Amino acid sequence: MRLLLIDDDHRLYELLERFLGGHGVQVDHAPDGPEGLEAVDDGHDAVLLDIMMPSMSGLDVLRKIRERSEVPVIMLTARGDETDRVVGLELGADDYLAKPFSPRELLARVRAVMRRTKAATLQKEIRAGGLVLNANRREVMLNGERLDLTALEFDLLHALMQRSGRPVSRDAMLSLTGRDVVVSERTVDVHVSKLRKKLGEASGLIRTIRGVGYLLAPKEEG
Repeated sequence: MRLLLIDDDHRLYELLERFLGGHGVQVDHAPDGPEGLEAVDDGHDAVLLDIMMPSMSGLDVLRKIRERSEVPVIMLTARGDETDRVVGLELGADDYLAKPFSPRELLARVRAVMRRTKAATLQKEIRAGGLVLNANRREVMLNGERLDLTALEFDLLHALMQRSGRPVSRDAMLSLTGRDVVVSERTVDVHVSKLRKKLGEASGLIRTIRGVGYLLAPKEEG
């Protein structure tokens, strides 16, 4: 496995290089956002990206990465508030790890992200009603037209389509997205509401199950 660390903390790089190197993982280092963007397409399996950096924030770097690549990204930050987590998820981060953290935990997170990425690759398309979701391209088509979804909207819809016809709790939806971060149930409700608006006349595909969560119906009732 080969990782790219984009972080201005050189001591962290040295620590991860020693520990991860002992587990067969190569770590390349970029000290800031611009250098990281130059290196990000160089065959890395995943990116470790700090939010707080000089010259260019990690969130801006993530935005640029997602314009051209679906490489898994784990955000690293000393901050801990929910706003940063949610913004990172919406921009397409795959996981979130607050500093300080143990290299062992980071390795476990990286391996989990890689497993999820591999599983998503194996399941290319899911169909329900007029929806077609392609996990590889992270693309959703509705009656032949592409929907413009945020990363979190896509992942929530993916979670519902994976269990089409069955009720899915909010916690289970978050678990199925593969994100090991805390996002409130209210956040799920807000993004499901936005997702329904984008579905337009097909919004009835997503039903609210009182006291449980949501269900994606194979066909709309009517």
